[in-house]
Amino acid sequence: MIARFGPAGNSDSFYAAGHKATLEAPLWLQSLGLTAYEYQCGRGVRVSEDTAKAMGEAAERYDVQLSLHAPYFISLASAEAEKRDNSIRYILESARAVTAMGGERIVVHPGGLGGLSRADATVLASQTLRRAQQALDEEGLCAVRICPETMGKINQLGDLDEVLEFCKVDERFLPCIDFGHLNSRTQGELNSREAFAAVLDRLHNDLGAERAAMFHAHFSKIEYTKGGEKRHLTFEDTVFGPDPAPLMQLIRERGLTPTFICESDGTQAEDARTLMRLFEGA
Repeated sequence: MIARFGPAGNSDSFYAAGHKATLEAPLWLQSLGLTAYEYQCGRGVRVSEDTAKAMGEAAERYDVQLSLHAPYFISLASAEAEKRDNSIRYILESARAVTAMGGERIVVHPGGLGGLSRADATVLASQTLRRAQQALDEEGLCAVRICPETMGKINQLGDLDEVLEFCKVDERFLPCIDFGHLNSRTQGELNSREAFAAVLDRLHNDLGAERAAMFHAHFSKIEYTKGGEKRHLTFEDTVFGPDPAPLMQLIRERGLTPTFICESDGTQAEDARTLMRLFEGA
């Protein structure tokens, strides 16, 4: 395996270059030297099977690894059983789509606390994830990797401890470590070589060497308030961070092979190239 870098969805420059269809993204990404792409289904899984297959064929042709972001309205610890059941359905729909694309990773937001304590919400969310994996297995989608994401708002489920706990539900789960989110919810504390190293150490100690090497990651600079994440920025920002350089150096030094998806605001392809260059130059 190799470390891969790419954008979440299509950057402004993709459309400025005259592209209109997402099916054109893999060829365009290859021209930039990028090797990953996260298909966005945050507002629902609305991609047809034919389109998904065509996307997968293009991605294979141009050596772009596809992942898929599941709907934002997933709520793993909702107090309402119907919402938890719907969340399993959204995960299942996401798994079908990414499989048709030839990918295997789906990124899942855990959602809110559902009026519970953080500990109780973590237990309930873990139970929902276990049921979701059972649903995938029953449909023959056992190769799909659910990637619970660390979240940026403090009142959401998804701090580092909680995501690592979710990943213990099934050994196929991979954490989606969003470094901008973690920096936001810790009020800027994840912005040094030592802080990044501590996160990577936790992955290794809690999940083992294999998953710690191939984890999924999001990276962007994010403005935050006392409540955590406010809005995504670009790499031009010099105020909020985090700074990607020390993290890329650590990834290189440790021989890790994660997939980094950049979620910058409109410049995600360009900033993904910056991540890649920092990694290659480390």
